[in-house]
Amino acid sequence: MADEVILLDFWPSPFGIRVRIALAEKGIKYKYIEEELMSLKKSPLLLEMNPVQKKIPVLIHNGKPICESLIAVQYIDEVWNEKSPLLPSDPYQRSQALFWADYIDKKIYSIGKNIYTKTGEEQEVAKKEFIDTLKLLEDQLGESSYFGGDKFGFVDISLIPFYSRLKVYETFGNLNLENECPKFIAWAKRCMQIESVSKSLPDQDKIYEFIMDMRRILGIE
Repeated sequence: MADEVILLDFWPSPFGIRVRIALAEKGIKYKYIEEELMSLKKSPLLLEMNPVQKKIPVLIHNGKPICESLIAVQYIDEVWNEKSPLLPSDPYQRSQALFWADYIDKKIYSIGKNIYTKTGEEQEVAKKEFIDTLKLLEDQLGESSYFGGDKFGFVDISLIPFYSRLKVYETFGNLNLENECPKFIAWAKRCMQIESVSKSLPDQDKIYEFIMDMRRILGIE
């Protein structure tokens, strides 16, 4: 009996994009179900599969839900372990990949959101923290092609979805990230040459229009 794989998601979500990339890396066929989150109408299936957090993404494998994007990516790597490992097999290297993915998870989205939802001093603080965070990640990348060395992997998957928001960060923050963080942009462009990434990330202009709509809903515009 073939595996049944379903992904409950929302198209602009960087967290959902992580899971989409991981599934693509493993060559896993799945059913995609778009949740109408902007209308605040959460489907009965989403509420059933993630009753605690009631949010996407939710990976459903043979009827069993796996919530939280990094947990889902790790699950995908462990279940379909015969194809393109995403995490290192060495315990120490694995621990470091998990550490940096967790760091990205706790930093990038929230700081980046403050760039396009805050103004004045709060926005300036967010911009500085965002650049400082990217520079720290550049130091971690070093001279390697990817965060795992010469192979695209778990940490890259955790970070690259936010590249689709580059136009948003630069426009609302009046930033030029290629000048500020050239190594980060070069890394992102390498990632975008990978089919699983390029086919999973929404167009930056489309994300920009989505954020503009969100700002209007929030009364920022």
